[in-house]
Amino acid sequence: MTADRAAQPVLRVESGEKETVLHLAGRLDDATVAACWDEALGAVSAARDVRVDCAGVDYCGGAGFALLVALEEAAGRHGARVRVEGLAARFRELYDGLEREKLRAAPEPERGHGGWVADVGYITSERAGDWRAEAEFVGEVGAGLVSLARHPRTLRLREWWRIVEKAGSNALPIVGLVSFLTGVIIAFQAAMPMRQFGVDIFVVNLVALAITRELGPIMTAIVLAGRTGSAFAAEIGTMKVNEEVAALTTMGLSPVRFLAVPRVLAGIAVTPLLTVYSMAAGIAGGLVVLMLIDFPLATLMNQLSGALELQDIAAGLIKSFFFGAVVAGVGCLRGLRTGAGPAAVGDSTTRSVVTSIFLIVVLDAIFAVVYYNIDF
Repeated sequence: MTADRAAQPVLRVESGEKETVLHLAGRLDDATVAACWDEALGAVSAARDVRVDCAGVDYCGGAGFALLVALEEAAGRHGARVRVEGLAARFRELYDGLEREKLRAAPEPERGHGGWVADVGYITSERAGDWRAEAEFVGEVGAGLVSLARHPRTLRLREWWRIVEKAGSNALPIVGLVSFLTGVIIAFQAAMPMRQFGVDIFVVNLVALAITRELGPIMTAIVLAGRTGSAFAAEIGTMKVNEEVAALTTMGLSPVRFLAVPRVLAGIAVTPLLTVYSMAAGIAGGLVVLMLIDFPLATLMNQLSGALELQDIAAGLIKSFFFGAVVAGVGCLRGLRTGAGPAAVGDSTTRSVVTSIFLIVVLDAIFAVVYYNIDF
């Protein structure tokens, strides 16, 4: 009998001269309703009188009720009438209690025609709301990190380590390749002009300082923004679309503390390590170029030891902590603010990358000014 019920179609349409009968049977859940939705609405669109026979329905979920309401609306648009018959008592009570008005999407508020002043005010109001939401997110993440520092056992270590692996160790090849090639490019571009003045040995100084103080941290952060930050936005955005984030809220869990805080902590942890790796790869790329133009390795290492100080490495490392927090935080924020539909996930991912790169450049400019004024 189970096999017969599984083989029975969910929807069977009987079209007559006076009325069209839709026979629904089995389970009306997300999967079955999605399969017969278009056919059911198509059968109703040209009918004068519609009768929906639900005698064979043994389960009716939210998707099933949505189908019944959609049939009412589709028939009502051309003056037809829909009668739902045979629905089990426990489902009939819910169906009759549906408030149709609340199921319809609320129309977007119309903007008045008050000229450019009203437009500026409207845009400013929207932007202020975004800033407020972003400030609340930053505050909640900060509070979550403080709470985690006080109670480290609350961290889901296995899940956090999985995030660290994906964001950190899996990014080693691309970070190393980009940094190595960056060092190669700087050395090639600087070697010829400096050779004209007989100071081509100082290419080592140029590569070392540029990589450690600027290019190492910023290239690592940009790679992570395109790789890790976008992954965070897509992962959390998909959870938002699938209503998994809403389920966390229903269970009394904060989505920011449950999803964002471990990822921000992982970003802060892995970015300095990747930055050190990037510095080493970039300097190695510059040394390889200089060795190819007949500089002995011993001479290059001696010049490097005199050119590079611990202060230069520290200047880049300090930036990397902030860059990691920005990349992970923006990715999580964009994911949590994803709209409805699969296209919204792509929009959130794009906005995450663009916003992260913009903030990275702004932060780098701020650090440049601060370092100059404190002679660091």
